[in-house]
Amino acid sequence: MNPPDYPLDLTVTEASQRVSADPSKVRIIDVREPDELEICHIAGAETIPMRQIPEHVATLPRDQHLLILCHRGNRSLRVTQFLRAQGFTAVSNIEGGIDAWAEQLDPTMARY
Repeated sequence: MNPPDYPLDLTVTEASQRVSADPSKVRIIDVREPDELEICHIAGAETIPMRQIPEHVATLPRDQHLLILCHRGNRSLRVTQFLRAQGFTAVSNIEGGIDAWAEQLDPTMARY
C-alpha cells in the first residue's frame, strides 16, 4: 500500500472492510483500559493500554496497517499521532471508537 492508503482517520466501516479484505495486513490495536475491555471488545484485536504504547513501539509491526481503537476516538487519535511521530506511516485512527463500532456494525455489543 502507498502512503495515501493510510489516512489519519478511518470510519468503523472502512476499518472493518480493511480487516475483512486481508487480515494478515491489518492489526487493530485497542488502547482502552482493562476495565473497559471487560465491557466489550473486538475479537482478534490486540490490547495495549494507551499509557503502555511508548514501551511497545519497538515491538509494533511496521509491515501491517495499524488501526488504533479506543472508546470514542480521542485517545486513539492521540496514539495514532504519536506513532506517526515515531515514524509509523501505516497507522490510522478508527473514528468514533468502539462506541461507533457497536452502534454501526455490531448492535449486540455492550455500550458504555
